[in-house]
Amino acid sequence: MTVLILYESLEGQTLKIAKSVCEQIHAAGIPALMVVTSDRLVSVSFEDIDSVILAAPVHERRHPEEFEVFVTASRHDLMARPNLLLSVSLCAAFPEGLEDAQDYVTELQMRTGFTPDSSVLVAGAVRAGGYDYFAEQVLRYSVLRGREIDLDHKLHDFTDWEGLAQAVSEFLTRRTAPRKEAV
Repeated sequence: MTVLILYESLEGQTLKIAKSVCEQIHAAGIPALMVVTSDRLVSVSFEDIDSVILAAPVHERRHPEEFEVFVTASRHDLMARPNLLLSVSLCAAFPEGLEDAQDYVTELQMRTGFTPDSSVLVAGAVRAGGYDYFAEQVLRYSVLRGREIDLDHKLHDFTDWEGLAQAVSEFLTRRTAPRKEAV
């Protein structure tokens, strides 16, 4: 059976995370399939899928609309098999931002009707030079909360790659446990 990795990526960090997760699953000898949720030409069948990992970034306090639409339309199939949500945000990089990061997951649940079996708050990245003045101000003073990070020179990757790998490993171990009946 196959692990389906459903993802959406806006600036590339979530794609990097999804690829890392896919490589880890393949290294464990398990087939995995990656699907970007905004690709309207891809038809997703859950027939041979035994578990699902979902990964999406948070921008402006919510996950991408295409991701939410896909999750809403597929929620019964998703909840019928073991699943793990990876919610990627910069808020997850800092202890004082974890409550906001968890709120993004709660808001996703309210908008889509999908409640994941488990979720992991994954710290994202800041890409230099990719922000207009307003976005940079929000980033500096709302998300980074005044932390001195040079936004002009490079990528600042806050993702805890070891922690992510551990969470995926635990999910892969749990995914074969007996399931409760989906409602």
